[in-house]
Amino acid sequence: MKCELVIVGAGPAGLAAAQAAASRGCDIVIIDDNPRAGGQIWRNGPQHAPGTAARARLCVLQLPSVRYLPGTRIIASPAPGCLLLENAEQGLLLHYQQLILCCGARELLLPFPGWTLPGVTGAGALQALVKNGMPMKDERTVIAGSGPLLLASAATAQQAGAKLLRVLEQAPMARLLGFSAQLWRWPSKAVQAISLATASYRTGALVLEALGDQRLQAVRVQQGQRVEEIECDHLACGYGLIPNTQLASHLGCQLNGNAVAVDLLQRTSRPAHLAAGECTGVGGSELALIEGEIAGWMAVGEERKARELLTRKAQWQRFADQLRECFTLTPKVGNLARADTLLCRCEDIALRDIQGQPGWTSAKLQSRCGMGACQGRVCGTAAQVLFGWTPTPPRAPLVPARIGTLLLEGTAQER
Repeated sequence: MKCELVIVGAGPAGLAAAQAAASRGCDIVIIDDNPRAGGQIWRNGPQHAPGTAARARLCVLQLPSVRYLPGTRIIASPAPGCLLLENAEQGLLLHYQQLILCCGARELLLPFPGWTLPGVTGAGALQALVKNGMPMKDERTVIAGSGPLLLASAATAQQAGAKLLRVLEQAPMARLLGFSAQLWRWPSKAVQAISLATASYRTGALVLEALGDQRLQAVRVQQGQRVEEIECDHLACGYGLIPNTQLASHLGCQLNGNAVAVDLLQRTSRPAHLAAGECTGVGGSELALIEGEIAGWMAVGEERKARELLTRKAQWQRFADQLRECFTLTPKVGNLARADTLLCRCEDIALRDIQGQPGWTSAKLQSRCGMGACQGRVCGTAAQVLFGWTPTPPRAPLVPARIGTLLLEGTAQER
């Protein structure tokens, strides 16, 4: 396959980028590894029809100049301007002139005793499961961790009939009050916060341990100096979001901390490669939409239109900065795991198996940590937070792939 522009990710940023670029007749391919478009915020399951905002954005996928490839994973970049793809049926080579990375972010999961019990998920994971039809009626639910996603997940669970017992935010009350006092600058966020408010919300609180034999039965939680056990059927625990930078790093784009480095107009360090949305720094859907539109205009040479959006971008960037400051993790969150707590769930590697290792590469060599199905996306990120280890640059294949697909890589390299 060949195209002028490939957009990786069909979330808010990717759809906004496609809408802008398609308005100039650009030949576009949109790749997403999920079966449905919309990203976490707009992805809809069988029991959740898309809302007005989602429908307005998703219509770009029906344009004749746009080819949408759902359920498609990027395996490697075997040559400049080329991606090796795989879906359920076949491997594909896609040649492109320009690329926009809208890879989004993934949930930060940190280990604590009992976190691998059935019934324990991430906060965002619970929201995704409910949207895809998981029954929650009368299920006793505790949601914990950090960030606005907790309240969104709680609302989704309650709408599905769950009994919400507690929402536990690790950030202290003083920080939350300071953040709330600034929300008048972003009225839509103030309204959203009020609509999601719940009497179950607690600040300065966290889950110490998930309890149960074959599955979750209760959680031990701490708020201030008080420790209590709460019987429950589901625990959703996530500590915010981490930008997805694996593909950007593989393509040779420079990173800025844990995000893709971009300039004001969303250009990366690599020519003809732009990035937008959560992969450039977590900031919410409003910022992602603006960044995606800027990247789309830049891809079709409309720099003037892109610059017209910079004032709005700066406004939502200030919101993102406030958000990050408010929900900074307290040190205690990284000290919950015990020696026998699993760090790598794919390979059953406990914390004690890698303690004393100088870095991530050594830990992998000595224990197979990070060498399972998720390829270190969960445990590697957790180790970075817990130990300060620098992740190693990703190598092909980026995800497990079929032999037939990998043979195409050699074909591309020969060309």
